[in-house]
Amino acid sequence: MRTEQHIIQTDKMIRNKRRPMVRFITFCAILLLCSCKNESKKIDNSTSSKTEYKTDMVKMYPSDVIPFFNEWKLILGDGSNVGHANQFEHNDFFYTANDSTGNWVVFKSPNGGNTHGTSNNTRTELAQVKKWYPKTANDKLSATLKVMNVSATGDARVAATHAVVVGQIHSADAHENEPLKIFYKKFPGHTKGSVFWHYEINTKGDDNSKRWDFSTAVWGNDFSVVGTDVNNYPKEPEDGIELGEVFSYEIEVVDGIMNLTFSSKGHETKTFSKNLIVSEYTTPADIPEQTKQLFVPLGQDGVERNNAYAGEGCFFKLGCYNQTNGKSPDENKNWCSGAETHGGNVSMQYADGNYAEVWFKSASIKVNENAVSNEGYFTKNDKIN
Repeated sequence: MRTEQHIIQTDKMIRNKRRPMVRFITFCAILLLCSCKNESKKIDNSTSSKTEYKTDMVKMYPSDVIPFFNEWKLILGDGSNVGHANQFEHNDFFYTANDSTGNWVVFKSPNGGNTHGTSNNTRTELAQVKKWYPKTANDKLSATLKVMNVSATGDARVAATHAVVVGQIHSADAHENEPLKIFYKKFPGHTKGSVFWHYEINTKGDDNSKRWDFSTAVWGNDFSVVGTDVNNYPKEPEDGIELGEVFSYEIEVVDGIMNLTFSSKGHETKTFSKNLIVSEYTTPADIPEQTKQLFVPLGQDGVERNNAYAGEGCFFKLGCYNQTNGKSPDENKNWCSGAETHGGNVSMQYADGNYAEVWFKSASIKVNENAVSNEGYFTKNDKIN
């Protein structure tokens, strides 16, 4: 009996000793289970967070910022035509940027490199896919932009040095001249630059080498204000526009008349009109004094045909048409800048400020129903590079 009782008592003691161990093991199992659940939640939360981050970082293309690229073909700063620039970007020439006011489309172009058509200058620029005729036109282009950089080098005596064209009307026919170019120009060391616009005559006859531009100031100076030496700059304009300062233009052509409106916060709004189908420059006596000073000494003393741009297909351009280049000023003291190009090396030009850069916040285009295809212009000029 004692032995049996002793066995029973011993068994009870063993069971009693095991109970805390069982409880401990059970407790550990519960903790482990909870930990796994919590870890699972952490992983899920982490995954969710990453998904949200990726959503915030969705790719932004220029066509997402200004959705009107079906109306244009894009010429890049290497001379190539990439066609409609929907869902397209190029790290060197065409992409998006943002600041405290929102998103912008960046157009950038070096001083030297491959060009498009017969131009001496590089451009990253939109060219309209349709052309319209001034006499029957009801067409409009509007844009809000800021110029971020113009070339750091170039001969200050050359009128086009340190300048960029940000909007145009271009002829697709005959001489392919330009009834409108909108410029921004700023000399090194100056805080403020100038905005001005040009009318280029549609030269009478077959010899277009005698063509010339007439420049009109908007804010600051016109094209004719140049330096007295290579690095000797004129006085800074008091009412000019700074790099990074926003301004807007509107170009409207209706029934042969071009109307221009320029506006910028803190500056007087300016308006201008120009007849595109009746010339005011049909005789040598009509040549303005500004032209006599700038162009006539270079042999550019032509006259315009009586009906100006009537009968020619015209189209809009918008972007960054760099007016500074590496050609010697001995070739042309108005258009050849003698600027640094590093042999066309884009990275080196960007590194030391030898480029033009323009940011567009918004833009819109109105095309009349009589506009026709402009494909002939691209077919001709895409082959010249």
